[in-house]
Formats: sequence, structure tokens, C-alpha cells
Amino acid sequence: MSQNLNLAKRLARPELLTLEPYQSARRIGGEGQIWINANESPFNNSELAGLNRYPECQPPTLIKAYADYAGVTIDQVITSRGADEAIELLIRTFCIPGVDSISCFGPTYGMYAISAQTFNVGVNALRLTSDYQLPPDIKSQVGDSKLVFICNPNNPTGTVIETDVIEQVIEQLPDRLVVVDEAYIEFCPGYSVANLIERYDNLVVLRTLSKAFALAGARCGFMLANQAIIDMVMRVIAPYPVPLPVSELASQALSSSGIATMKQQVGQLKQNGLRLTEALMRMGAEVLPAHGNFILASFNDVATVQAGLKKSGVVARAYKDPVLASSIRFSFASDEQTDALIELLIDIKSQ
Repeated sequence: MSQNLNLAKRLARPELLTLEPYQSARRIGGEGQIWINANESPFNNSELAGLNRYPECQPPTLIKAYADYAGVTIDQVITSRGADEAIELLIRTFCIPGVDSISCFGPTYGMYAISAQTFNVGVNALRLTSDYQLPPDIKSQVGDSKLVFICNPNNPTGTVIETDVIEQVIEQLPDRLVVVDEAYIEFCPGYSVANLIERYDNLVVLRTLSKAFALAGARCGFMLANQAIIDMVMRVIAPYPVPLPVSELASQALSSSGIATMKQQVGQLKQNGLRLTEALMRMGAEVLPAHGNFILASFNDVATVQAGLKKSGVVARAYKDPVLASSIRFSFASDEQTDALIELLIDIKSQ
């Protein structure tokens, strides 16, 4: 019987196949002038219309806006509370606690492993190569992990994996879900694999408005996948994952003017990143090519640099991973902040 099921249903936790999702007031819907089906307050004490009512689970305007932006169809999109929630939704949908596992490739974003561990799902913590590429024997290393997370561009290294390499991995793992986290893709759009969703039923792409769209405080992310995966995830998603103000802010950001603003700001940030890279290299740091909105730099005397940054009120990111023990991650900043940071690095070098 399982052979007649699509991949999403074969990989999903079996109890979800017969689970009837919670029927919230918005999912049930209805027509009328007097709405008394959701125990909401009739009083709207805000200037934002409709704030006293529960929002749509998947706001149609927002879903269409992101589908148009990403070049997919509306039935290939889920919006969530940041890409972090999308990570958890995938684990909850497809991994049986105490039985299944995920794979990820370090050094990378820590929430793949933490999300799995909080659900008692195993973590196959693999390593990128010395030049931060996927291992050549990835199929054997992944083993029976149900979800394979690839961060591209990778956080915290800022390095990228070519799209044809990722496509080869997708083809090598037809019975696994390959989850490509594209949180920083606006800084290198040519590396996106969202255009492959129609071709491969085992591909999931994660996106966010937290980086290039400057909406980290709004917590709005997206999952892109074929409809079968989307349908399974919709069985476990919260009734109202996207607050109304977030939906409206996100829809505005995805308008033509919002996208134009994003592209202008991305260009500005990349220029500041180049300036910062040059300053770091002049002080002797080894800097990895940046494909996100940050630079990873390694230093011969990282403690001195860290102390200098801290003394001047600069909060940068250090790591416990042995591979990154001598490294600091610098997020791209405004023109003024970049000027100040470059001056500070000159002072630290002269000490």
C-alpha cells in the first residue's frame, strides 16, 4: 500500500495520514455580517482594521505575494513565524521521535540540530570539507536520515555550494527530503534552487524576510515545496501562525516598491561589506568570500581583536566550534557604522 503513496506521505509520521487538522474558525470560514463563531471580542481598540479578529492561517495576499516573488505557485508556499518555525514544522511532520534523524553539515546554523533535539529526533552531525563544501560521499554519510539540511549561503561561513552540486544531492537522495535554507539568498540570487521545486518532489526551500527585507522583528518566513509536502505540513501547523500586523508588513515589503527598496539596500550592504573586507585584510585577517550579509574573518590573535571590539561597544559573533575558534563574524552595517568599525580595526591593528 505504501508504494501507492506519494513521497510526502511515505516519509510523514504515519499517524498524520489519518489526522484531521484542527478546524479553526478561519479554516471553516463562512459568510455573513455578524461573526460570533470564534469567541473574539467585538471591540477593535486599534487603528489596524480587523485586529480584534483571528487572522487567516495562511493569508492569501501574503502567500500570493511571496509566490510571485519566488517564482512558484501559491500551493507551493507556507508562511510561518520565521524560517525557524518552518524547520520545526518539517521535523514534527516527518520525523518520529526516538526513531528518526536529520543530517546537517557543520559548521552551520545551529537551529537544525537544536530543533531536532527538542523533539527527541536524532542528529547526524556531519562536516563540510576544508573549503566548506559538501562531502563527496554524502549519500553514505547521510544514511537513513529523513531530512538533510543544507544552508546555502552557509551561516556562519558565508560560503556557497553551486546549484548543480545541490541538484546532484537531490537526485542522489530521492527518498529523503533535501531542505535548502536560503535565508541569505537575496545577496546571491543566482545560487537559489527554488526553480527546481517543480522538478523534484524531495526538495524543500526555506526563506525569510529577516535579512535582506529588514523585518527580523516581524518573524516572517516561508517554506517552498511541492503541494504534497505543503499539504502534510499544514496538518501540524498552528491555527494562526502569522499575526495580522506581520502579514500586512510582509505584504508591503513584497510589493514592487518594497522589493526595489530591498534590492537597493542589499547593494548598499554589499558595498559596505567590500569596504569592511578590505579593512580586515589590511590588518592581516583571513576573510572568506561573503555571499550573505556578513563576513567571517579569522585572526592570528583573535582574543586581542575581541577585546578591542568589546571595549569600544561593538558586539560581533564568536564561535565555540574548533574550526572557528580564531574567527569572528561581522554583520554588514550602515555606512556610518562601517566607517566607525573600519577606524576601530585600524586602531586595534596599531596597538
